[in-house]
Amino acid sequence: MTISPADLHAREASKTLVLDVRAPGEFAAGHLPGAVNLPLDSLAALLPELADAAGRRELFVVCATGRRSADARERLAAAGIAATGVEGGTDGWTAAGLPVEQGPAPARATWAMDRQVRFAAGSLVLAGLALGRRAPRARLLSAGVAAGLVYSGLSNTCGMAALLGKLPFNRPTPAVLDTARAALRD
Repeated sequence: MTISPADLHAREASKTLVLDVRAPGEFAAGHLPGAVNLPLDSLAALLPELADAAGRRELFVVCATGRRSADARERLAAAGIAATGVEGGTDGWTAAGLPVEQGPAPARATWAMDRQVRFAAGSLVLAGLALGRRAPRARLLSAGVAAGLVYSGLSNTCGMAALLGKLPFNRPTPAVLDTARAALRD
């Protein structure tokens, strides 16, 4: 189930809780006002707090475009926690002309996930082509990346983003989880 950005914006803030499941760097670049940053991979760590918070307020989940928030809603539903997605994610929110807040920059600057994926995919394709001049089989690297991008487009999933999300600089610091935990208790 999803809600339009305009409908969410019209709701009383004290009765809603918006979870932003993007990486901390993405969150800091711009997020819905009052949203709590809880990266998708850290969701399971705070399930008891989320269940308690969902009993007091209506829970909404947002990411950049809606894919990660759909995954988060599935995980929450499996734990018996009802949550609603925001149509179009933060991209849809800003496209509707609604305000966003900027957070403090994380201690370590991180590119947005889509930028990391573009950089990694482009680098691998170039490496495959360059190495292919000496070892023709190296071009299979470029072909593999191309196939992965096609599959990503068809399935609306991204294996490369999932892998990149596991890198140390994309993981939330303990402070991010402590902030989320405190916000869920309020």
